[in-house]
Amino acid sequence: MLRRNFIKLSATGFAAVMYSRLTYATGSGASLINHPDEAWAQVGDQWVKLTGKGGSVFTYRDIKAEVKNSGNAQAVYIQSPAAELQAIKFKWKYQTSTYPKVLGDHWERTYGDMAWKPPGEVVRNPWYVLLHDDKQTACFGVKTGCSTLCWWGVKPDGIELVMDTRSGGVGVKLGQRTLHAADIVTGMSKAGQTPYATLTDFCKVMCTKPRLPKQPVYGINDWYVVYGKNSYQTISDQTAAMAELVTDTNNRPFSVIDDGWQHADDFSIVNDKFKDMHKMADEIKSHGMLPGLWTRPLIARKDDSKSLLAPQIPGRSQQGDELILDPTIPENLARVKRNITLYKQWGYNMVKHDYSSWDIFGRWGMQMKDSFTAPGWKFQDQTKTNAEIINTLYHTIREAAGDMYIIGCNTMSHLSAGVFELNRIGDDTSGKEWPRTKKMGVNTLGFRLPQNKAFYAADGDCVGLTKDVAWDKNKQWLLLLAESGSPLFISAELDILDAEKKTAIKQAFTNAAKVQPNGEPLDWLINPFPEKWSLNGREISFNWD
Repeated sequence: MLRRNFIKLSATGFAAVMYSRLTYATGSGASLINHPDEAWAQVGDQWVKLTGKGGSVFTYRDIKAEVKNSGNAQAVYIQSPAAELQAIKFKWKYQTSTYPKVLGDHWERTYGDMAWKPPGEVVRNPWYVLLHDDKQTACFGVKTGCSTLCWWGVKPDGIELVMDTRSGGVGVKLGQRTLHAADIVTGMSKAGQTPYATLTDFCKVMCTKPRLPKQPVYGINDWYVVYGKNSYQTISDQTAAMAELVTDTNNRPFSVIDDGWQHADDFSIVNDKFKDMHKMADEIKSHGMLPGLWTRPLIARKDDSKSLLAPQIPGRSQQGDELILDPTIPENLARVKRNITLYKQWGYNMVKHDYSSWDIFGRWGMQMKDSFTAPGWKFQDQTKTNAEIINTLYHTIREAAGDMYIIGCNTMSHLSAGVFELNRIGDDTSGKEWPRTKKMGVNTLGFRLPQNKAFYAADGDCVGLTKDVAWDKNKQWLLLLAESGSPLFISAELDILDAEKKTAIKQAFTNAAKVQPNGEPLDWLINPFPEKWSLNGREISFNWD
């Protein structure tokens, strides 16, 4: 350990150790990242170096990046009145080679690829990055709700933060306004603290005002049973059968209707399989459950005016004949608001909205390794960054929802925090094959559970209880979700529910209905699919293979 790289923090009782090259302590003991050693701007796909003035202001022509102290953070403000700005990059000189393990986050959902990795293996670490040397864990991140899409790079001689300011696939036109790009925060493990506990604490630093459910959320979702081939009757049957296994009447479970209820591409009209969504909500309530509804806010109707549509994104796969609404057009946001309000009027207590990141960027999070989207295209309004456009959409949904719970799925994680009560933190599990549930469920929960109750209620997706998935595996996945402190949703084929499965579901519902501490994966430093867990003070070993 190089002694000059560390400094003791004062005051707060943490007695934590911070990077002296990168951080310092204020009188209150809060840690702040030092001013960057270098600053760069990306314009016209080229990086140009900014000139530093006083360590906190960096300029190139009329482009300006300024760093200001803001409580426990360093606030970054950007100006670019003429140039179409694509990004700002900060660099700090620091030897990182002594830290063999690095952990970043994902842009939206995870895709079974979360793990502690060597520093050079991951080029972009979305939102935050942790460095660990088997003794201490250092954290670097940005606060949630920022106005740029931020990622960290770990180099042998330094750490970088890139704040992407693109609008669509081109640079943003800021004009005369100043963009509050991000708030940089740092953290360091306490003496004897595990990396898991350190990340949990750091999530609370990044998100100071999470919007959380009033009670733990649990229940059922029909997707992994029928995969969209649902109806009024299938929902009624599943709700009635599963309601018999509920024990806590003070915290009622949800019955979430997934894709398949809507009329074609219009999410304000019900199809003939359901006929009346208000009546459907009442039917669910009659069985003692709370109704929830899936929607896709940015899908356009085939008869929509072309002036309302987002551009066709070059090279976008799987687009087919889908038409997408441009989220920068006020008329489209008004439609999103009307639809969410309509679901509330129908009597639904929860709305799950999906596909917005795909619809905006034309890429899934796992495809955003080099860039978020194809270059060269733009929305109707180029004066807002992609992060600002997403924030506006999310807040439109939030405002319309009122006291309804909102689950974001395929939503930008860091921008969902503090806005939605729940967030689907991983890609789909499965009611058809166990390996997919292991990949997308176990991995996701192991590496994103620190965000649970700090950003939102972190939904690891469903237990697909079907004849196609081995019960000995699903039984373990059910137990983990039910006792992890995260939301629990079950998709169950009713005709396979024997006495053993019903007993297990009943116990899982009982556990999931009450407040529990977050589970902790004990082997996550070496195992991408943690098998050893601490749940409610006891250690449990799972066999996922």
